[in-house]
Amino acid sequence: MKTDQESPSTHDTEALAIAQSAFQAARCGDAASLARLLDLGLPPDVRNEKGDSLLMLAAYHGHAAATALLLERGADPELANDRGQVPLAGAAFKGDVGIVRLLLDGGATVDGAGLIGRAPLLFATMFGRGEVAALLRERGAAGVSAGGLPG
Repeated sequence: MKTDQESPSTHDTEALAIAQSAFQAARCGDAASLARLLDLGLPPDVRNEKGDSLLMLAAYHGHAAATALLLERGADPELANDRGQVPLAGAAFKGDVGIVRLLLDGGATVDGAGLIGRAPLLFATMFGRGEVAALLRERGAAGVSAGGLPG
């Protein structure tokens, strides 16, 4: 006879399947599926094995409707993944000004560097994301020196 420690319970398996479908919905921008899962009680700040939140995945992959939904449902825009990256830094790296605007309007700190100590403006500048850098500066981001470090 197996104990609970030896095999996952049916509830654990079902919960894992629900979580996996939520992460997939966030990656693909399926806001309708995310809304249904959140309505069923899925926490908006659930994270995957890499520490990526649903908001991190939706924002990084450029899905505005999913990003907006998650912010409206209380997802934390400052929640860093296991690598210390926050959603705003990911969106700045990708150069998606619309997602950057959504995150800022949703409460992301313009100079929020997460655990890695690299502010979104640094990513925007390093990767030539001029429109994102301009928006971040407009919203009060600290300047970046010629060496690429916050100035």
